[in-house]
Amino acid sequence: MPSTISEEHLVALHGKVILITGGNTGIGYATIQILTRRGAKVYMATRSESRAAEAIQRLKAENLGDGSVHWLELDLSDPRSAARAAQEFLQKEQRLDILINNAASAVGPYKLTSDGLWDIMVINHISHFVLTEALLPLMKRTATEPGADVRIVGVTSKAHAFVAPESFATKEALNKSFGDSTRGIFKTYGYTKLANMLHIKALQKRFDAEGARITCIGVHPGATKTPGAQGLFRGIPVIGPFMATVIAPLFFGSWYQGGITVAFAAAGAEVVGPQHERYKGAYFTPKGIETPSKSALDSRLQEELYETTEKVARELRL
Repeated sequence: MPSTISEEHLVALHGKVILITGGNTGIGYATIQILTRRGAKVYMATRSESRAAEAIQRLKAENLGDGSVHWLELDLSDPRSAARAAQEFLQKEQRLDILINNAASAVGPYKLTSDGLWDIMVINHISHFVLTEALLPLMKRTATEPGADVRIVGVTSKAHAFVAPESFATKEALNKSFGDSTRGIFKTYGYTKLANMLHIKALQKRFDAEGARITCIGVHPGATKTPGAQGLFRGIPVIGPFMATVIAPLFFGSWYQGGITVAFAAAGAEVVGPQHERYKGAYFTPKGIETPSKSALDSRLQEELYETTEKVARELRL
């Protein structure tokens, strides 16, 4: 990997179609900005049409290059919305080159949904799983085309190492919460980010076994001054507001710094070069490919999470 990533290290994306969850603000916004400047047609999958429209206008004003941005309605708080969004996308497009599962919730306290699932696990993992599964046939078809470079990027976090679960074999394990204390909220968030990394690992194993030419990469974009991160800090009793407004800006990077890391995983030229095998199922950070937590590397946990999430999706009739 280059010592400093720049947009010049990305492949040209003219004619390529990308779907990214979130994107009206934060890392997702910067990622879209970077990828459209490489020529991509990007779908911004978000809940609010008005916020998406405002973000798209800002992106146009700041230079989209040869690319374009389009809104796709997606409410990650409900896996049924993820299934509908996938179907709408399939009606609009004949290819999908890059899927970036970016959007996430971090701010607690967390609550149970009407389906009896913790909202943060639904938003950060289950709905992304449903969306990804519905789009896989199209991605596999795209991967068979000459010169195809199909990738799935899961935006995770170093927080995935906060937890070391014994199992994901049951719905109860998937639905685990660590409580409403500051430490508990951080651990529950980390639990969902571990799920993101396990999902990437499980997907890559499946593609390799099938011979599908799809590269999956988990990305920790680095500490970034996003609204979610600031909200997470503000939730800390007493010192939270001070950390959010004074400390975080000193040590956290810009949206662009987070976005260029995600964009490299999605479109970095090196990923399809001689180093390609190293990137398959990798954990990528601003420092390059790193080793994720022991739990993230656990094949049993990878399979348990995948199978349990499939079961939950079936129970929701998805």
